[in-house]
Amino acid sequence: MKQNFKSFKHLFLTSSVVFTTGLFAVSNNTQIQYDKKYTTLTKTNKVFMKQIGGLNDEEQDIFMLGKSFFTIPWVEAPSATTARDGLGPLFNSNTCINCHPKNGIGSVYNKNNTISRNYVTRLSIPSNGSFEHKKMLQYSGFVQEPNYGEQISINGVESVPYEAKAVIKYENITVKYPDGQTVTLKKPFHGIEHQLKDLQYGAIDKNVSITNRLAPALIGLGLLEKLTDKQILENQDINDANNDGISGKANIVYSVEYKDFRVGRYTWKGSAPTVVHQSAAAAFNDMSLSNIYFPKENCTTSQKECLKAPKGDDIGGKKTFDLPKQRLDAIAFYLTNLKVPYSKITQKEGEKLFSSVGCAKCHTPSFTLENGYKIKPFSDLLLHDMGEGLSDGRVEFKAGKNEWKTAPLWGIGKYKLALGKEPELLHDGRAKTIEEAILWHGGEATNSTNAFKNLAKDQRESIIKYIKEL
Repeated sequence: MKQNFKSFKHLFLTSSVVFTTGLFAVSNNTQIQYDKKYTTLTKTNKVFMKQIGGLNDEEQDIFMLGKSFFTIPWVEAPSATTARDGLGPLFNSNTCINCHPKNGIGSVYNKNNTISRNYVTRLSIPSNGSFEHKKMLQYSGFVQEPNYGEQISINGVESVPYEAKAVIKYENITVKYPDGQTVTLKKPFHGIEHQLKDLQYGAIDKNVSITNRLAPALIGLGLLEKLTDKQILENQDINDANNDGISGKANIVYSVEYKDFRVGRYTWKGSAPTVVHQSAAAAFNDMSLSNIYFPKENCTTSQKECLKAPKGDDIGGKKTFDLPKQRLDAIAFYLTNLKVPYSKITQKEGEKLFSSVGCAKCHTPSFTLENGYKIKPFSDLLLHDMGEGLSDGRVEFKAGKNEWKTAPLWGIGKYKLALGKEPELLHDGRAKTIEEAILWHGGEATNSTNAFKNLAKDQRESIIKYIKEL
């Protein structure tokens, strides 16, 4: 394996420049060859866990290594299990797969009706204009809460108190269609008393914005990374020049990996530009695993027990990271080399209606990669104002309080297959069905939502059936 790692950088670079030959058309046979490489027809609950075709022996070793660090639990440091120690002192989960079951979307509740680890609570406060806050906005995209940091940790290692526990309270909202049918939506209450309890480290800032996020499904990350920033930026219409009511914009974010600013394409608000970046951030925030991109301990200055907790041993007087770069890169390699479910569309009427009511204006059906292969993420990867109903009060780089990245829809029809139950949708899992998710769309999507409402019931059902085929 050591020999494999010596050439890992070369492998990683060569795999990222496969598609540099410029846009060109491909034959149906070539498209089918790529489909076999990148898509799966499996009908098991491992539908999101299949390795893409064409990896050589060395790449397969890296893939399996990354999978092991993604799935096998981490333990508290110091430990005899030095390859996997470093968990905590504060953390949410001890393994990545806990939040992304079978690489699928997370759930709000566990089977025993307790709040799941998949459901994380993130914090931010308004900037006070200080140099420190301006720096946070520039390089992190938000200002973290001073006592509790940027994310609540619901667990702590021995002798370290957890930070707090999440609370969920819903208000029922009834939506009535013109034909008389009604749907009940669940709207989460916002505010400290409605979202957090058992605060262990003192008071929380009274102006804090609290947002809950559900761990997303890990579908097509590698194919999205093969899109160029230029391809995403070409679809921007910040000032709605075509007067269609849609004004998508890219989130331009700081890259901890490349030390520059580029288009964000991952997370609910598009705040991570690469899979390596997002993997490093998740390891740090969810498991408190220090790494080359997030090297400090995940403790605030007021969390004395966290700061005093045992850490991994220094080696030769040099501080080591809980998650070394080679292992982080292996995790990212695993995530970027997973197949997407093959989509066979039979709901042709639903497909036409999806476009006619305006859904396709943001859920862009396809992009053509630089090798000519057509991918179908059903997202423009741009930010859109989704209205006050979906606002979480949080700013992330260029993403405003009401703005969210268009969620890719590919694979959504296989969520139930992977999870063994109906998925919960939108950033906080409030939507229990695709229909509910559609009805929550406001802001720029208001016209499309109204058009959907005004369809006949069988036409609405046709759109939903079509989405389930994606």
